[in-house]
This record gives sequence, C-alpha cells and structure tokens, in this order.
Amino acid sequence: MNRIDQRFSELKQQGRKALIPYITAGDPAPQYTVGFMHALVEAGADIIELGVPFSDPMADGPVIQKACERALKQGTRLVDLLDMVAEFRQTDTTTPVVLMGYLNPIERIGYETFADKAASVGVDGVLTVDMPPEEADVFGPLLKARDLAAIFLVAPTTSHARAATICAHGEGYLYYVSLKGVTGAATLNADDVAEHLAPLRGMTDLPLCVGFGIRDGATAAEVAKVADGVIVGSALVNRIAESADAPDTIADQLKHVLGDMRKAMDA
Repeated sequence: MNRIDQRFSELKQQGRKALIPYITAGDPAPQYTVGFMHALVEAGADIIELGVPFSDPMADGPVIQKACERALKQGTRLVDLLDMVAEFRQTDTTTPVVLMGYLNPIERIGYETFADKAASVGVDGVLTVDMPPEEADVFGPLLKARDLAAIFLVAPTTSHARAATICAHGEGYLYYVSLKGVTGAATLNADDVAEHLAPLRGMTDLPLCVGFGIRDGATAAEVAKVADGVIVGSALVNRIAESADAPDTIADQLKHVLGDMRKAMDA
C-alpha cells in the first residue's frame, strides 16, 4: 500500500474527505516550492499535487499557464522537481506527493529513468494529462512496478465506455474534472457533479476526487459532500501570482486560503 492508498484509508476511518492542493513547482522561483509544500500540509493538505512546468499546458487556463511561464523563466525543469520532492521528504515522510503535468518532459528524461528517480525520491503518483490509459502500455507498467500510482482524468463529456476503461487502468484516485473547459473555469454545480459521479462509483472502488471550480471554503464544502476529495489549484496559484514580488509572504497566504477550505470541509 503506497502513501496515497494509506492516506485515503485513514481519511475513510476518520469520516473525512481529502483536501488536495495543486501548485506549480518553481513558481515564483524554485527555492520557495518546498516551503510552500510544508505550508500546505500545515494548513490541512492530505495530498499535494506538484505541477511540472511546461511550455504548452493545453488543459490549463491562464492562471496556471502563467505560473508555468514564471517557473520556466526561472529555469525549473523536471529534474529540479524531483530534487524538491527529495528535500520535502527529509522532514515529511507521510504526505503523498503526485506529479502532475505533460508527457514531453518525461519523454526527454526517458520513461524508465524518470520512474526510477521518482520512486527513489518519494513520489507517490503521476498524472500525465496528455497520456490516456490506452497509450500507457509502456509507461504504466513501469510506474506500477515501482509502486507509483498512475492517475487519470475523467470529464463530464467522457462516455461510460471510456470511463470504464479509465477506471480499469487508474490507481490512487480518479481525478474528475467538474467543468467543461480548462483549469480555473467558472461555475461549479455540486448536484451536477454528484449526478456524474454516481455511475463512476459503479465502475471503480477508487476514491473520486473533484477539481476545477473550487474557489473557496463554500465551494470546497459543497463538493466534499458528494466526492471523496477536493482538488484546488487556480485559487492557490492566483495568490502566488498576486504576491510574486513579495514571495516571503506567500506561504502564509496559502495557509490562509487552504485553511479556510479545510475548516469548511470538516465542518
């Protein structure tokens, strides 16, 4: 049982839902990322999604696109992310870390080299936005052999047949995209989310975690009523962008935003 499975098992026993923040590694500069990760854990994060900066983040909206641009300008590469996870693990050996990004940076390193290094530094899962399960016949087994969860996305437009395929290949948790569009998109309807999650529960025992449209404590609490986990990205990355010129203040701001969500969800 890897750290992701362990964490969801603990949460289930406690009757609580997972809070999963996303930040882009290297934004606004690489030296701050590990501190941000620790701050998120202090504020109640159960799992951390660490974004791999990429020059063409097609599934992401303007907020995360600009975060990738800032990180890339600072020279942040995938190998730097792996070093960040290794540093994080020096003092936190229990919080699961998922790398979220696109295939190109992994291909440049090489699938097997990446999988070996990710496992050795303490990564727990990998969500590669542009690698569907049908095309993961080489990469997927490499991850599985190293106890790294291959995490996949399901959208409102995903057919039942395709969702079943994704569920059969997925590990760790299923990332349900609550809105049509890119990250940071607009209005979230928890009843609509619940309606879409219902058939998925008949296809898989994986925890169903919902991202896109989580803006504050109220929306986090609404989604937590119908899902196993709440994923929040743009609301946090926005705070980083707003204070990029005063990076020493960002950790406290992230704790404030995420802490409000944790309190609302637990209430």
